[in-house]
Amino acid sequence: MSIQFKIKPFNELSVAELYQVLQLRSEVFVVEQNCVYQDIDGKDSKALHVLGMFEDDIVAYARLFAPGYYFDNASIGRVVINANYRDRKWGHSLMEAAIAGIKEHYGQDAITISAQLYLKNFYEGHGFIREGEEYLEDDIPHIRMNRN
Repeated sequence: MSIQFKIKPFNELSVAELYQVLQLRSEVFVVEQNCVYQDIDGKDSKALHVLGMFEDDIVAYARLFAPGYYFDNASIGRVVINANYRDRKWGHSLMEAAIAGIKEHYGQDAITISAQLYLKNFYEGHGFIREGEEYLEDDIPHIRMNRN
């Protein structure tokens, strides 16, 4: 069995789905990365949510934003895989689903992301190119990357 993806607007997420998404984001971005920051940032209602499902659990997730919300281009953020499933390389499948979702829902090919620096090679593998200097976001080194 492999991972299955679905994309939903915020108001179509079930309570159970939203809980799993917030739990996964907290497990990785707050606990695993030891980063105290405000994950629940009031922007989820403006996003489309990419849910990676495996055996009825959300094990992969990203959120998508329309052009002009974060950057001039469409954007992908909060890209995360449950630590127990990273050996399956589903991060690549997640990015493919997110890029396809941007194209399908926003009609865009141009995407800008704020990427954690250590994932630069991962994102380059999906056609993103570094732009500009490294910067700190929540005390973690990030870079801006574009895909056209």
